[in-house]
Amino acid sequence: MIVRNFGECTALVTGSSNSIGFEIAAQLAEAGVPRIMLNGRNQERGEQACARLKERAPNVDVRFISADPTIQAEARRLVDSTVEAFGSLDILVTSVAGHLTPRPFHEIPYEGIDHLINAHLNSVLYTCRAALPHMMAREGGVILTMSSDAAKIATPGEVVVGAAKAAVVMFARTLALEASRHGIRVHAITPSIVKDTAGYDRQMANEFSRKLFQKAESRARLGVVSPKDIAPLAVFLASPAAAKMTGQAISVNGGISAA
Repeated sequence: MIVRNFGECTALVTGSSNSIGFEIAAQLAEAGVPRIMLNGRNQERGEQACARLKERAPNVDVRFISADPTIQAEARRLVDSTVEAFGSLDILVTSVAGHLTPRPFHEIPYEGIDHLINAHLNSVLYTCRAALPHMMAREGGVILTMSSDAAKIATPGEVVVGAAKAAVVMFARTLALEASRHGIRVHAITPSIVKDTAGYDRQMANEFSRKLFQKAESRARLGVVSPKDIAPLAVFLASPAAAKMTGQAISVNGGISAA
């Protein structure tokens, strides 16, 4: 097992042109990761994200690849292009999100089911599958999957999301056992409501989900979480300080639950 200091690492963060993914990438850069690949579907937003990250960490070599990790070939291209650009891949953070607001299962269109499964589960599977051989060759690495407390607590309106996110948690735990023989650590981060994101704004604009999440917010005695509260956990888990940790699913939810 090889544990690398941040200064030796390359990171790829999917879904990182804004919100949680961007903040994790930025805080990794601020912590000393010198090479970071951002990812999203929109080239213009990606270039803007690169500029914002450079403002926070001027010495980082940050680049952007427009690719859709919910498509197998695109996920492989994303990973292979990162390795081609930087020569290695040591930290992978999967942060692609779906865009349907919570609603009762019988109201979700069939294509909406496919969208949620692809965004929340398949994008993780495809990207991790593409990244593993590169990390195995390096005899070490860290994979952080973004899941949700919906994976741990049954929540009305989140039947499909909860199922997909629960699959991500079990994927991370099981892969952690497989990959540990190659020095690769794997975790799932499981936030609940996350303010200051486009997803939060969509949820609060919908009557059904607004009632659901306002009730949950009232239980966040430590405050409703923002991306800036989630990123420090990702930085810690990716760091040498967490070298003996793997297979964990850790909640960051302001006290909404003790999941």
